[in-house]
Amino acid sequence: MRPENQSSVSHFLLRGLPIRPEQQGVFFVLFLGMYLTTVLGNLLLILLIRLDARLHTPMYFFLSHLAFSDICFSSVTVPKMLVNMLTQDQSIPYAGCVTQMYFFIVFTALDNFLLTSMAYDRYVAICHPLRYMTIMREGLCILLVSGSWLLSCANGLCHTLLLAQLSFCDDDTIPHFFCDLGALLKLSCSDTSLNELLIFTAGVAIITLPLIFIFISYGRIGATILKVPSTKGICKALSTCGSHLTVVSLYYGTIIWLYLFPSSNTSSDNNIIASVMYTVVTPMLNPFIYSLRNRDIKGALEKLINRVKVLFQ
Repeated sequence: MRPENQSSVSHFLLRGLPIRPEQQGVFFVLFLGMYLTTVLGNLLLILLIRLDARLHTPMYFFLSHLAFSDICFSSVTVPKMLVNMLTQDQSIPYAGCVTQMYFFIVFTALDNFLLTSMAYDRYVAICHPLRYMTIMREGLCILLVSGSWLLSCANGLCHTLLLAQLSFCDDDTIPHFFCDLGALLKLSCSDTSLNELLIFTAGVAIITLPLIFIFISYGRIGATILKVPSTKGICKALSTCGSHLTVVSLYYGTIIWLYLFPSSNTSSDNNIIASVMYTVVTPMLNPFIYSLRNRDIKGALEKLINRVKVLFQ
């Protein structure tokens, strides 16, 4: 591109959700309610795990970090979207856009790594129950979480540094409700082949490989469950994995449909709706999925409610 076709971008315009102006108020209330539910639900989950000694196990250790990640994940995109809907001001500064993109990439990767760690935890618990506490010791759990944070931040930093080298054309409208990396690359006048190579490599390392590991873990779990002679044992094993499998299906199902199977016939509106599923809906549902069929969480919640009642008596 010639220099005259490039510009120094100071801000971008977020197109937002594909909704009519007269529907903005309704959707603002809806997404505000979903965001508050996400934050409060996940904070309650973290509080229950922190306060109840029975939940001080590797599974709930990973779950508390997943809950924190979900709060941050939603907070990266939803508040800005709500402000835009309320003020009708769709602009976002260049620095703010790049920052939003960085944290979005970080917490997307972090969710992948934490879900993989949880799958490994379930594999050890069911396939090697006698060695569970020996294998899933505190040091290993801390190492897995620390490694997840480190790799996620490094991945986000690599994408951000490469994006900072690009020049952008006059068109500064992002057809999304947040600063999506793919949408930003389409606005660039520079050669983005290196960025696209990094996206592919990171996609394999952060999405495909963890998903394969999860499939292998649950394949081994399934084989172990089939060897259990009693129906009660099978039900108990399935109850410990059902919640995690549900979250994995919701999260990865949307990501695979959105990123790994792109189609020229798929409209940007459909992509935005799919993005809402894993950035807004899934983090909101996670506390309910992990709580509704979990006796330990229910017991911890009842215990907390009784404590509050005693305080106010």
